Amino acid sequence: MPAIKTVLFDLDGTLADTAPDLAAALNHVLIRHGKPALPYETIRPVVSHGGVALTTLGFGKDHPEFDTLYRELLDYYQANIDTHTTLFPGMDSVLDRLEQAGMNWGVVTNKPGWLTTPLIKALQLDQRASTIVSGDTLEKRKPHPAPLLHACRQTGSEAAECVYVGDAQRDIEAGNRAGMHSVIALFGYIDENDTPSQWQADAMVQTPAEILPLIESLS
Repeated sequence: MPAIKTVLFDLDGTLADTAPDLAAALNHVLIRHGKPALPYETIRPVVSHGGVALTTLGFGKDHPEFDTLYRELLDYYQANIDTHTTLFPGMDSVLDRLEQAGMNWGVVTNKPGWLTTPLIKALQLDQRASTIVSGDTLEKRKPHPAPLLHACRQTGSEAAECVYVGDAQRDIEAGNRAGMHSVIALFGYIDENDTPSQWQADAMVQTPAEILPLIESLS
């Protein structure tokens, strides 16, 4: 088995806890349109599925002004993208340890670049990440493996030398299809109706700190 050289992370719900800011954006739009705010606990599991899913949660997929509401949500979110967002507890230490061990790491997300770039900069990770692949970097997005394979090329690693950590089924499907080691971040935005044990990942972790010994075992 080749040694692990690169660890790739999904962004929302894996690397960073973006749910507070995305929940605030959805509730801002709901209140603006005369609807009650939703509980944070209701919004959190939907965050990994993006703005369309959040707009659907708030207004229903058949709302006649759906596209306008969706854009309002994203505009508000962009203007308040790092108000409450932080790395998950322990994640900064994971990144430090990876770098100290001579490994590189990167981000592969379905979030569009015009949101990914300012968020990564706000988190002061733009000079540390070896690759950042957004949802519009390529024509294909996860669960297609192309974004992950593109990240491999940018980091100089083969797929078998990479680990992909994500909190959604599409993440694990993309990682498996790319030929990487796939890891589920159970601390992320997993819905009570999700069945991560059936996603065919190589491993699951309850906290970011568990990522490091797992990588050692894979190597």
